[in-house]
Amino acid sequence: MKELKTNQPTDMVNHPAHYTSGNIEVWDFIIDQDLNYCRGSAVKYISRAGKKDDAIQDLNKAINFLKREIRRLETGR
Repeated sequence: MKELKTNQPTDMVNHPAHYTSGNIEVWDFIIDQDLNYCRGSAVKYISRAGKKDDAIQDLNKAINFLKREIRRLETGR
């Protein structure tokens, strides 16, 4: 059952609004999928794009994490 949104203040530590706009929280997805730091960070920035900061900035951050992950896989480091 999905909780109804209220006008209660957002819990910025445990449930920030920019990570809780869907049916599951981003960190629950990242943990469930056992994503490493770079992959999890990319998902985090994609999911919050335009909800906290500038969407383009968030998407560029996601790209940077994906590039680091690709470089790690290509070089083995």
